[in-house]
Amino acid sequence: MKTVKKANFPSKVCPVCQRPFQWRKKWKLNWDTVVYCSKKCRSQKN
Repeated sequence: MKTVKKANFPSKVCPVCQRPFQWRKKWKLNWDTVVYCSKKCRSQKN
């Protein structure tokens, strides 16, 4: 099994807090649909 360094993970910028966040294993199946970095930012999207 080959490991991947954290520096090579894809990242996005949260539209609410404007901070970058990186890929997480729990988002493996739906990374394309992830928009917000946390539940707090999701609730403050307006």
